[in-house]
Amino acid sequence: MTLHWIDLTVLIGYLSLVAGMGYYFSKKNISTEEYFVGGRSFSGVIVGLSLVGTSISSVTFLSYPADAYKTTWIRFITTWSMPLGVLIAAYYFLPFFRRGQITSAYEYLEDRFGPSVRVYGGVTFIVAQLVRISLILYLVSLLMHEITGFSIVTSILISGIFVAFYTIIGGINAVIWTDVIQTIVLVLGGFLTLSVIINHLPGGLDQIFSVAITDGKLSLSEMTSSGFRSIGWGFSLTAKTGTMLFLVGLTSWLTEYSANQNTVQRYAAAKSTLEARKAMLVCVVSSLPIWAFYMFIGTSLYVFFQEFPTIEATEMLSGVRKAEQVFPYFILNFLPPGLTGLVIAAALAAAMSSLDSSINAISTVGIVDIYRRHIKPGENDKHYLQMAWIIAGGAALFMMGGAFILNASKTKTLQDTVTILSSITGGGLLGLYLLGFFTKKGNAKSVWIGLILTTLFTIWTILAKRGMVPDWMNVPFDLYYTGLIGNIIMFSVAFMVAVFLMDQKKNLKNLTIWDMD
Repeated sequence: MTLHWIDLTVLIGYLSLVAGMGYYFSKKNISTEEYFVGGRSFSGVIVGLSLVGTSISSVTFLSYPADAYKTTWIRFITTWSMPLGVLIAAYYFLPFFRRGQITSAYEYLEDRFGPSVRVYGGVTFIVAQLVRISLILYLVSLLMHEITGFSIVTSILISGIFVAFYTIIGGINAVIWTDVIQTIVLVLGGFLTLSVIINHLPGGLDQIFSVAITDGKLSLSEMTSSGFRSIGWGFSLTAKTGTMLFLVGLTSWLTEYSANQNTVQRYAAAKSTLEARKAMLVCVVSSLPIWAFYMFIGTSLYVFFQEFPTIEATEMLSGVRKAEQVFPYFILNFLPPGLTGLVIAAALAAAMSSLDSSINAISTVGIVDIYRRHIKPGENDKHYLQMAWIIAGGAALFMMGGAFILNASKTKTLQDTVTILSSITGGGLLGLYLLGFFTKKGNAKSVWIGLILTTLFTIWTILAKRGMVPDWMNVPFDLYYTGLIGNIIMFSVAFMVAVFLMDQKKNLKNLTIWDMD
């Protein structure tokens, strides 16, 4: 498809704005303090909108509509626990990251458990983020492929290089301010798309609700080979129930606000603890409606293509094509000139707002927690700033390589992929932080015993799900629960080892909730 000149103008204008902001802020990056945390000068509203932009990635723009189009709203359950997770984090977790001049989430781990645990936290974060940004870049490449006719490989290269450019030179200032703009563009693009769908349907909004309710598209049902099956609400390790999905979501959100450098770096960039809490509030009251809105767009697309069926849309519904293509397909074929360019810009914004945050965070962790702390301590700040650029560039290269690999993946929807991979790469970090925050027990030895057993547990689940173990060793639970169970193992093992075998003699002032000033 060839884009209308109006759409090209909109796209070029948007991309020029983002690139220009990267260049503008590059002039401010004369120190690592400015590059990593922006001089710790941001307001809560700006930081909050940046957090929103980071959380509503291409997974929101492409995978949420894909899930709702092909299946139901079942995966939206994991977002319900976000307010509870943020409330806990704001009042119990945040104070630990506002002590002194902390830049990294993993500095706390060294203060609490020792340097080796800090390295573990940093390395685990980097690995998990590389998986995440590879997936996000792949998702946006699908859209670029549809827009331009370029191969997906070429689309990955173009998108990846552009994001890498403004992120590497602009630092956290460029990341936060472009995230704010990208959030606005994303929301605007979604509303305009929905208005077009409603305008085309003979029954408008009422038709969307009528058909969706009749066909069970607004239900909390699981897709099976024989159709949709309603989920239960009990506790189960073998089936997806509402309660278990809520707990999976809560685990994810608590991890996000305790062990995720993307988030903690925003805490550090806020000018006060109060502003950091405001940022968390802005994030939670904005993210949930946006996620729900994009799920509803997916439902609306289902109704639209029931009314106006096409071969392509039918194939996406049946699984012949990936469901993540449905939104790009609609954008390119049913939106008017000008609006198409704006919505495409929104799709790019969704990807870039997450990619830039993760690349900058990987660079921060690589320098603060590993390079400056263990490899080359005592160098001047200019040296560390230059190394930060190099690490960010390396992360961008890895991201593009990972996207190439994901291009060959086969799964029901890619939302499944990101959920499973997030669980596997969680590494028991939440359990580790909860041990530190809420108990006085534990040191490096007890923590490492817990981490080793958690890692063995994770490896076992991976091998079992791939059919690489004997039948008697098969996993008796759904892989969705790997992260939840892994964190329980981490906390329980480390705590029990500390209680029964080791004494805690370290000064814990301001390191647990029992020792805070």
